[in-house]
Amino acid sequence: MTGGGSLGNENATKVVLLVEDNPDDRDLTLLAFKEADIPNEVVFCTDGEEALEFLFATGAHAGRDTRVMPHVILLDLKLPKVDGLEVLKRVRADERTRYIPVVVLTTSMEARDVVESYRLGANSYVRKPVDFSFFIELCRQLGQYWLVLNEAPHVPA
Repeated sequence: MTGGGSLGNENATKVVLLVEDNPDDRDLTLLAFKEADIPNEVVFCTDGEEALEFLFATGAHAGRDTRVMPHVILLDLKLPKVDGLEVLKRVRADERTRYIPVVVLTTSMEARDVVESYRLGANSYVRKPVDFSFFIELCRQLGQYWLVLNEAPHVPA
């Protein structure tokens, strides 16, 4: 997903990694980003294993230029192969990825998921709203904060 929008072209180069196994939720997120005028490229992975392969340039993503890392990861918790909490743990354990902001974006209302996400280093925990207009607003706010306002650390590759 690329294009112009209200966040400005300098922010459009910031890649968002969306890790979501549900195709309906993935499509809704992409549509919400479009409706919220977020021009950033969104790379999506359908399970935790693929997300780790993308981040560390292994498996199906071997040879990917790891100098281009996501600016933010939107991570579902309930994923096949490798669950979201394990993805988060591995992201935080590796020097190459530990400073990438991770926003847990999930339908889970389990208090233990919130606590465990923060214990493992999540930067934010957001429940997906059921109402699509609220979801569009949520995506607009996430984009505004994580892609425009937030100052990410510069970590040499």
